[in-house]
Amino acid sequence: MVDYEAKIKELEDEMRKTQYNKATEHHFGVVKAKIAKLRESIEKKQASKKKGEGFSVKKSGDATVVLLGFPSVGKSTLLNVLTGAKSAVAAYEFTTLDVIPGVLLYKHAKIQVLDMPGIIEGASKGKGRGREILSILRNSDLMIILIDALHPEHYDKIMRELFDAGIRANQEKPDVTVKKKPRGGLSIGSTVPQVLDNKTVISVLREMNINNADVVLRSKVNIDQLIDVIEGNRSYVPAITIIAKADLVSKEELLKLAEQVEPDLIISAEKRENIEELKEVIYSKLKLIRIFLKDVNKKADMEEPLIMRKGTKIEDVCNRLHRGFLKRFRYARIWGPSAKFEGQVMKRVDKELRDGDVLEIHLS
Repeated sequence: MVDYEAKIKELEDEMRKTQYNKATEHHFGVVKAKIAKLRESIEKKQASKKKGEGFSVKKSGDATVVLLGFPSVGKSTLLNVLTGAKSAVAAYEFTTLDVIPGVLLYKHAKIQVLDMPGIIEGASKGKGRGREILSILRNSDLMIILIDALHPEHYDKIMRELFDAGIRANQEKPDVTVKKKPRGGLSIGSTVPQVLDNKTVISVLREMNINNADVVLRSKVNIDQLIDVIEGNRSYVPAITIIAKADLVSKEELLKLAEQVEPDLIISAEKRENIEELKEVIYSKLKLIRIFLKDVNKKADMEEPLIMRKGTKIEDVCNRLHRGFLKRFRYARIWGPSAKFEGQVMKRVDKELRDGDVLEIHLS
């Protein structure tokens, strides 16, 4: 019986002993591709086993945010402070044994916040219901990584578990296409300068059983990102990192922690410190915008905006309101940041809207 974990450890030890540079880049690429294949074999083996009950979580609101951290880091306390939910709070580990939802109301947005059981080392391999926790993270719009001020070492451990589970925190999906074909070998094209040479790209592809394909790289990628594209089962989730329990350490220690972890924010949920700032960071990171709707010859509804995402166009609003609106669309009038002048008439549905716009849609 093949011991996949032992083989992975052997390959990882080999990489640790080898200095990464241009001369060894090709070797690193082949080794990392081998590790990816071994991990894929482990995942297939685990998927074939009987699955547990898992967590049942119904997404609601305008976005879903998940609190992630080691046990007793203060997730439940933070949930209660942000949303007024009644998540159990105690000074011992594993207080939360299920998913506790709450709703954060901010700038008219209804943001679902989920308090998860604490993550532990080995979560990506299934320890401590880790796979169930990480599967919910995959489908979230944002994760808040809480790091205990007394345990900054947890940050690297959490990032490792996320990486091993195929979750890429604060990364954009690489713009790379791999179009397989029946014959003709490998063709590599790039529209931007690359850090990887074609020899390395081809070796990684072949190691992962792709021998005939047209590959186009439209963004700069490293070996890990290339492997991610080939495997195609990665989740790219925005993340906010915060240091919790800031009241338990001195200001000098906090400064050292900030250099080590580089958090987005330092908070104390117990003392309500920087909670309002955290709400603004959450809203901003989710890239939510407010579109105020206006009926013809009536005042705009400034109390109940439509919550959309940055990059929203008029056609997106039409589809959100009613699936038949786009076919009946004649033109729109716009007031606000995206309009050149108040009440601007716009006949194009691909017009991008901005936060605070007032939109009046005219239909046939």
